[in-house]
Amino acid sequence: MLHLQKALSDNIWRQIFHRCLRTKPSHGYGGDVGRKSKAERHESNEEEKEEHIRLFKSRGQHLLTNPRILDCIVRTSNIKSDDTVLEIGPGTGNLTLELLEAAKNVVAVEIDNRMVEILRKRTSERGFNDRLNIISGDALKTDFPEFNLVVANIPYNISSPLLAKLVYGVKTNPFRSATLLLQKEFARRLLAKPGDSEFNRLAVNVTLVAEVEFVMDVSKRDFVPCPKVDSSVIKIYPKSEIPNVDLNEWWAFTRTCFSKKNKTLGATFKQKKKLIELMNLSDSGKFLENDTSSSMTSFRGEIMRLLECGGFSDKRPIKLGNDDLLCLLSLFNEAGIFFHDRAKNKDTFDTAFDACDDLL
Repeated sequence: MLHLQKALSDNIWRQIFHRCLRTKPSHGYGGDVGRKSKAERHESNEEEKEEHIRLFKSRGQHLLTNPRILDCIVRTSNIKSDDTVLEIGPGTGNLTLELLEAAKNVVAVEIDNRMVEILRKRTSERGFNDRLNIISGDALKTDFPEFNLVVANIPYNISSPLLAKLVYGVKTNPFRSATLLLQKEFARRLLAKPGDSEFNRLAVNVTLVAEVEFVMDVSKRDFVPCPKVDSSVIKIYPKSEIPNVDLNEWWAFTRTCFSKKNKTLGATFKQKKKLIELMNLSDSGKFLENDTSSSMTSFRGEIMRLLECGGFSDKRPIKLGNDDLLCLLSLFNEAGIFFHDRAKNKDTFDTAFDACDDLL
C-alpha cells in the first residue's frame, strides 16, 4: 500500500511540475526502454521532475538524482534515530526525503524560494512536515540551530567559506561528522597530503581542526543539470582537541607561506614587500635602528636566523605538515614577529572565510 501511495504521489508531482513551474525541453528522461526496476523507475521520475525546473548553474544548482548514490550517502552518514541532521542546499528534496527516513529531524537551509516551496509540498505528501525545519536564506549568513550531523550536496560556489564555517564553528555548533558531496577537484585538494602536488592552504587549515576521509567518487551524469566535472563524497570529523594557537595568526601565517607554496621559505621571506608588511605588524621596536635601512637589515637578519635555526630556510611549504608549520610559527611569535594585525579583533567566521576564499 505504501509503495502504491508513493508511486501515485510521484505521478501527481510530475503533473504539478509540468503545469506550475517554468519549463524547458525534456532530454529524453523517463522514456519506455524495456522493463525497468523500481529504482530505475524512481530515478526516471525524479529526473523528469527536475528537468522541468529552471536550474541555475551559476548558483551551483546541480540536483543529485541517482537513488543508489543517495542511499549510499545516507548509509555512510551513520545517522541515529535521535539525530538532527543539517542539510545545506536541499534543492527539490531528493536527499532530504532519504534523511527524514533515517533521522529524527532535518534542518534544511535553502536560499531559492522556488525550491523551498517544492520541498514543503514533497515532504507534506510524505507526512514529514513536523520533522523538517526549513530555513529560507543564505547558509553563509544563517545562524544554524543545534544539529548532530551535516549531510549535504554542497553548492560548488560556496564550498570553501561554508566548509570554514562548519569546521571552525564547532565550538558554537558541535557535530559528530559531516558527509559532503563536493566538486571532485575541490575534494582532492582537501584530501591532499604534504608532498602532493595538490597540497594547499585549504588542506592545511581544515586538517588543523578536523580529519578528512574519502568515501567515493560520483559521476557528473548522476546530476541534473549535468555539471562539467565529476564529484566526490568525503566525510569530515571535527577533532576533539586542536593545537593551542591563535587562529587569526595561523590563517595569516599560512596565507604568507602558501602564497608561493613551491618556493623555499628562505626565498619567500627575503622579499622586501613581505618584510615591510611583517615589520609593521611585529614588535618592531626590537629591530629599530637610527635609519629605516638599518632597521630593515636587522629585521631580515632575525628572520633568516630563525629559519636557519629551525632548519626551515630551504624547506618548501608544499612539503611541510601542520606540526612543522606550527613549530615555525611559534619560533616567529616568540621572537616578536607576527603575521596578523593584533589590533583588529575580527569575527572568527569572517576570518575563516578570508582564509579560504582564494583557494579555488
